[in-house]
Amino acid sequence: MLEIKNLHCSIEDNEILKGINLSIMPGEKHAIMGPNGSGKSTLSSVISGSDKYEITEGSITFFGKKLEDVSPEERSYLGIFMSFQYPIEIPGVTVSNFLKTAINEHRKFKKLEPLKGSEMLKQMKGALSLLDMNPSFLSRSINDGFSGGEKKKSEIFQMAMLKPRLSILDETDSGLDIDALKIVANGVNKLYSKTNSFLIITHYQRLLNHIKPDFVHILSDGKIVRSGGANLAIELEEKGYDGI
Repeated sequence: MLEIKNLHCSIEDNEILKGINLSIMPGEKHAIMGPNGSGKSTLSSVISGSDKYEITEGSITFFGKKLEDVSPEERSYLGIFMSFQYPIEIPGVTVSNFLKTAINEHRKFKKLEPLKGSEMLKQMKGALSLLDMNPSFLSRSINDGFSGGEKKKSEIFQMAMLKPRLSILDETDSGLDIDALKIVANGVNKLYSKTNSFLIITHYQRLLNHIKPDFVHILSDGKIVRSGGANLAIELEEKGYDGI
């Protein structure tokens, strides 16, 4: 699905990623862990197409398609989704209208007709039910006045509607209390299938108690310094980064 080879990235001549190699197959859940400043969020931004960073060496391919010159919009159409650590507020744009536009843009890319309003509403209510969210959520402006937990739930709801093939969760657990954490993790687990994959970026093992990864990678100073199974996250929790 995703193949990253010897990826080097810089911002304003400051090299942040220093030779990342990562391969994700359909149906796999990968976790990236590491201290602040190690390059975790940079990696997620580069995969999703942020133009803040310059790729100076290496490559990213998604189902064989090179992504270096592909816009963030087209990456989304291809099936890459990113849940932001700090989702922006969009006053005056309701959740339902935002998703209606996004979904129909995806359908347009695939040369499909726009989804009828009744079918759109049916799918939205199904996703809300899956995530134990109140239908009144649809009429609220995107993230406007949302609590931290509501913003993260909103991201997972968007993921449920867009049905991406690769979902990147950039510190989705940041600022969540235990109840909100469980709701978000439960939503991710319900949306998982053998044909889609997750890249979970987190500081803490607590999220991985609820979403069990197939692989854990430790990122330090722009490089993956160690990879292993789910037990690596437990070892990291016990020993800290200095002990790994």
